Amino acid sequence: MKPTRVYLIRHGRTAWNREVRFRGRADIPLDEVGMAQAQAVARRLAGCPISAVYSSPLQRAMATARPLAESLGLEVRVEQGLLDIDYSEWQGLTPAEVAERYPELFRLWREKPHRVRIPGGESLRVVRRRATAALMRIVREHRGEHVALVGHQVVNKVLMCAVLGLSNASFWRIAQDNACINVFEYDGSGFNVLAVNDTSHLAREGCPWGEVF
Repeated sequence: MKPTRVYLIRHGRTAWNREVRFRGRADIPLDEVGMAQAQAVARRLAGCPISAVYSSPLQRAMATARPLAESLGLEVRVEQGLLDIDYSEWQGLTPAEVAERYPELFRLWREKPHRVRIPGGESLRVVRRRATAALMRIVREHRGEHVALVGHQVVNKVLMCAVLGLSNASFWRIAQDNACINVFEYDGSGFNVLAVNDTSHLAREGCPWGEVF
């Protein structure tokens, strides 16, 4: 059987990426750099035989997906399973502010993220369960096709851990810069990873990488 190819993309930069704030469910738009990054992604993948473009419902992901979908003559399909982690009480705070208010939990987040449940929000296990369920629905619906998915840093990290056969303990070992592209294939029994955190299209466009925290 011909494998299904997935292009997993992180959304472009926002003001909160630039300021380094926990974003989560806050529905913030792309900034000017993020919009340029979205166009760069579209140019990079415009020649690929992509048959469907899926996105998290948050506007920063939708605005990243839209130029690609338009270049391919497609509509963006909203996928709730790609929604960003619920940071709840941490949302909108900087890492320094979280470290001050939740010192022990923030230390655990940096050292053993798989053991953390955000106060009032989600754990990586919960995010991974819903994101991988969405991924599997999509690859089964599009057997042998090419599809693009636009998500968020946390969602993409846990998905890449899943397709690489890693536990969430490896969360911090997977980089996901703004507007990066990951490529992997599903052959019906497992995944073959072709690219991780590819940002070469941004270097050519003169777009800076997103902030990582």
